[in-house]
Amino acid sequence: MAGWRDRFGGRAAVWLTSAAAFVSVALGIANIATTPRGPLVDVLPPEIIQTAGFTGALTGFLLLLSAYGLRRGLRGAWYSSVVLLPLSAAQGLLQASELSYPLVVLSLLALLVVAANRRAFDRAVDFTATQWAATAALVGSLAYGTAGTYALREGFPSVSTPTDALYFTVVTASTVGYGDVTPATQLAKAFVISSLVLNVASFAVALGVLFTPAIEARLTTALGRMTENTLDILEDHVLVLGYGELTEPILEELDEAGVDYVVITPDESVGRLLREREVNVLTADPSDEEPLERARIGAARAVVAATNNDAEDALAILTARQLNPEVSIVAASTERENVTKLKRAGANTVISPATIGGHLLVESALGASDTEAVADRLVEDGASADE
Repeated sequence: MAGWRDRFGGRAAVWLTSAAAFVSVALGIANIATTPRGPLVDVLPPEIIQTAGFTGALTGFLLLLSAYGLRRGLRGAWYSSVVLLPLSAAQGLLQASELSYPLVVLSLLALLVVAANRRAFDRAVDFTATQWAATAALVGSLAYGTAGTYALREGFPSVSTPTDALYFTVVTASTVGYGDVTPATQLAKAFVISSLVLNVASFAVALGVLFTPAIEARLTTALGRMTENTLDILEDHVLVLGYGELTEPILEELDEAGVDYVVITPDESVGRLLREREVNVLTADPSDEEPLERARIGAARAVVAATNNDAEDALAILTARQLNPEVSIVAASTERENVTKLKRAGANTVISPATIGGHLLVESALGASDTEAVADRLVEDGASADE
């Protein structure tokens, strides 16, 4: 099952979508500058083939954004991928080049894998009200400029279609100003002034509101001050709730076993040190539902709670059990009398390091040669006694 997930799970969906995006961009650019050769060249009009070329490159860039959203587990990115991947395959056919056929196959394969993993992408787009307002202002200003330019097209000698109006609006809003379309009447000039002010302002606001948080997040990550880190699509992984004396040996064992894991700790200094070691970590309270859901507890194979505070472990275990009733939860009890309490909170197995350490010391003092076998027996006896 784990092998099937690795090949056809959420990660495969991200990889295949990214691959289709890169191939679409590369072929779109290549087909613009070269003469297509293929069985469909004589069937399709040259205008369609050329249009499919540059629009294929555009679709590739949009697929890159979708792949980034898939990597974050966004449901909106799943919808955009389901729309863009068939479009990419169709553009590959319309480009009528033999080089485009791998793009068709790759896009369709990515579509199948993305569609089959709909449940892996369940996070909502967490735009703030300000970000939504900035996006609406950007779209509205472009619509205002396009509609106004087309309505006043008699004042713009080079504008005759809505596409011409949109082209002029984008060129004006970006302050590029090619000069191939210019207003010829006083009314058209007055409209351009209003459109220019609105579009430049909306572009500036949108860039600041929409991209500044992402840039700040990257900078704070590089400087080691990030409180949370965007996680990859994880499946069949282990959640380590909290950080204590036993955590490092646990992480070493998980690393040696090649198992993906996420550490959730409220200690920012610990989180920063773990990030420097490229460990997946969330700086948050492990007893809260939001960080556990973000760490994809629904797809986890196991949960480990082994800090020095049994009360905090019990709360974290209780939350984890509520969010995923089927996951295996293992806990370490600092105090022997708390073993039963942690079991009642939802742990499948509770181990008391103090008890095991005491037994090992006695067995070693009495001449036991295989302490690992003794430890295994004690763990099995403790687990069966708690059932």
